[in-house]
Amino acid sequence: MTIKPDTSPLSTPASSETIALAEDLRQCIGSFVRNVRSEANTPTSAQNETLALIARDGPQSMAVLAQKRSVKHQSMRLVIAQLEKAGQITRQPNPDDARSHLIALTAAGENALTTARQARTDWIAAKIQTTLNTAERQSLRNAITILQKLGAPTDDH
Repeated sequence: MTIKPDTSPLSTPASSETIALAEDLRQCIGSFVRNVRSEANTPTSAQNETLALIARDGPQSMAVLAQKRSVKHQSMRLVIAQLEKAGQITRQPNPDDARSHLIALTAAGENALTTARQARTDWIAAKIQTTLNTAERQSLRNAITILQKLGAPTDDH
C-alpha cells in the first residue's frame, strides 16, 4: 500500500505575502457577495443557500440541511418556517424515518431561486458594462479562470 504525501494547501506554510493576499481576496469576495445580494435585492443568504441546497441535492431532512449549512437545528427550523410561509418549500413524508419529514422545493421555491440568481447576474452584468473598460473586462475574465483554479477540488479529496 502506497501512502501519498500530504499535498494539501495547508501542508506547506504560506509566506506572509501569500497570507496577506489570501486575506485581501477573502475580504474582497465576501464584500462583493454581500453587496451584490443587497443591491440586487435578493433573499437572505440563509434562505437562498437553503433553497440552493435543496435544488442541488433534492429533498432532505431538516437535520441534514442544518448539517450541510453548518447551523444549529433551531436556526434551520426558523429558515424552513420562513420558506414554508412563503410557499417555497413543502414537507414530505420521509420514507426512511417516519418521525421526520423531507424538505422539498416547490415550483415557487424554484422560481424564487431562479429569479434571485438572475437578478444578481443582471446586476453584475450592468456593473461590468458601466464600470469596466475592455482591458479590465479581459483582466476579470483572467481572474475568473484563476479563481476557478483556486476553487477546484484537490486530488486527495
